[in-house]
Amino acid sequence: MAPPAAAHDSLLRRCLTLFRGFDGVGGQDEAEILRSAMAQVSAVGAGRAEAGYLRLGDALVRCPHDGARATEALDAQVRELAGRDGPVRFPRRAWGWAFGLREPGGAEQPGGAEQPDGLRGALVVSHRDRPGEDERLLLGMLVRQTAAALATAAAHRRERVQALELRRARDEREAIRRRLDSSLTDLGQLREVHDALARSAAHGDGEDGIVRTLHRITGLAAAAEDRFGNLRAWAGPGRPDPYPKPDPAHHEELLREAARRPRPVRVRDRLLAVADPRGEVLGALFLLDPEGRADERAVRALDHAATSLGLELAHLRDLAEVELRLRRELVDDLLAGADDSSAYARSEAVGHDLHGPHHVIAVRWTDRPADEVFLKSVSRAATGLGLRILPALRSDTAVLVAQGAPGERSLHSALSRELGTDSGAIGVGGCCDTPHEVPRSYQEALRALEVRRRAHRAYGMTFFDDLGLYRILRTGNDHREVERFVREWLGPLMDYDAVHRTDLVETLTQYFDRGGNYSETAAALVIHRSTLRYRLQRIREISGSDLADVDSRLNLQVATRIWKIMRSGPE
Repeated sequence: MAPPAAAHDSLLRRCLTLFRGFDGVGGQDEAEILRSAMAQVSAVGAGRAEAGYLRLGDALVRCPHDGARATEALDAQVRELAGRDGPVRFPRRAWGWAFGLREPGGAEQPGGAEQPDGLRGALVVSHRDRPGEDERLLLGMLVRQTAAALATAAAHRRERVQALELRRARDEREAIRRRLDSSLTDLGQLREVHDALARSAAHGDGEDGIVRTLHRITGLAAAAEDRFGNLRAWAGPGRPDPYPKPDPAHHEELLREAARRPRPVRVRDRLLAVADPRGEVLGALFLLDPEGRADERAVRALDHAATSLGLELAHLRDLAEVELRLRRELVDDLLAGADDSSAYARSEAVGHDLHGPHHVIAVRWTDRPADEVFLKSVSRAATGLGLRILPALRSDTAVLVAQGAPGERSLHSALSRELGTDSGAIGVGGCCDTPHEVPRSYQEALRALEVRRRAHRAYGMTFFDDLGLYRILRTGNDHREVERFVREWLGPLMDYDAVHRTDLVETLTQYFDRGGNYSETAAALVIHRSTLRYRLQRIREISGSDLADVDSRLNLQVATRIWKIMRSGPE
């Protein structure tokens, strides 16, 4: 047995060897530290390391795998100890022990808790013979050194994770800062565009103001079109003259495709944005950019301006619809009978002056339904003639309350060109100087329209003031009585003319129109006076009427007047 001094020196040398075995473990991970500790067991004494375990979650997992001695039976014994120090059994080995690897300051839980505080793993050692006190002391030092190294490695790992997270957080913060700076720049640019457009709107500049603002901000020529490709406003150089008209089908498809895009699209030398505030395309706004100079700022300005244009166009359409509704309601009330003061105030609100002479015009067309399209056509034709009108639809008729009256046949000709057919009739009522007279003019217009439609020449324009005798006849079924009256007095002559192709009814009409003057009547008919006398004699014989009798003469004259209107319409 070695003397005490020699034994102490031997123990000290073995401790130094043990500590040198852990030099530089700070850079190792837990598995490498455990592997180094297992290698140092043989330096402690005659024992050997059987297995090492690391804590993973709530379980101890063998690490590393090191041959047949580390068996599943050993794993089961270590699990039963649950991290506590305790004996384990090995075949043909007198002593085996599992050391819990705990952080410095860690201790087993009171009452044998399943997981001691600070547990990092376990080291299993065996001896052929029971180890001495010095050897157990060194094993204890090795266990503590290993546990400290594992704690340090875990701390380093946490520091690395934290450092990585901090670096990631700094990177994310920097990215957020860059995005925020970019957003602030974008916001400033949009604010500039918004303020400029708001100032334009405040001044009531409308579409022209939007386009001028866009041109001023971007430095590029800008233009606004309606949904059909017609130019509404232009700002900047390069305006084409005349402005090209696009192919309707191609232009409609282009706008539909552009409306599906979230940003303005390039179409050849243009950047195009669609104005569709309610999902309905109302127009388009574009920048002329043949050299491709438009940057992101210009694209955002165009997009924002297109939104403003859409709101402006929607506002204008709403105003137009409201004004149209107010106009039609006013016309309905005027035709039904409105008091003058209310009518004047309401007409002024819709921009129409009811003071002065007005005429009611009633229009029907044979091959056109009386719908909104027809009313717009009638309105365009009337305004094209310089008439200021209030339009409305009543039943199957387009009705206009017009300031002044259309010239002879002018409205029918203009509307025929507008509709592409002349198969329609127009009735014009008498003049009304105040609003409460409008219902009377309306009834007169309907009367004139009916007379024209029942005339031999049913298409054309008839003025109530030219109806003559028809002005005293009511509308409705009275025309049958009128026709019977004409037939009663002129029937034999009309039948004779139809069979023999003569002009006895026309001769009698010309005779009455000229007050019974033979010379003027013969000249109008381009016949000799003797021929006229012969015809008048034949008229007396065929009709059985005496032209010298006052009553017969009056009835025949009235009948010829009506026959003339029925045959050709009022002249």
